[in-house]
Amino acid sequence: QVQLVESGGGLVQAGGSLRLSCAASGSIFSIIRMGWYRQAPGKQRELVARIDEHSSTNYADSVKGRFTISRDSAKNTVYLQMNSLKLEDTAVYLCYTRGATTYWSALADYWGQGTQVTVSS
Repeated sequence: QVQLVESGGGLVQAGGSLRLSCAASGSIFSIIRMGWYRQAPGKQRELVARIDEHSSTNYADSVKGRFTISRDSAKNTVYLQMNSLKLEDTAVYLCYTRGATTYWSALADYWGQGTQVTVSS
């Protein structure tokens, strides 16, 4: 199995910054994609940003120019630098990875427990 442990969430004022980290551990043979989703109360889970094994990135339109995703493949860790935070960025941020546990395994999705990000006025 693969475990994801997130850190870096918290309370920040609007306009401030936070950096989220997510480390994957366990039976990892390969990881092809890592990323972050978020879910605010009463809203659907939405993709924030993701990065693949070739370092190609995708961002939600709402965070482009403010958030930056990066990855340390050697440490199986993904980071999300969040700048110019807005009230509407308040949500639980969930780390996600798609990978395989062995050479023969099918790709599977794994999720972290989530870390709360609260932006105050």
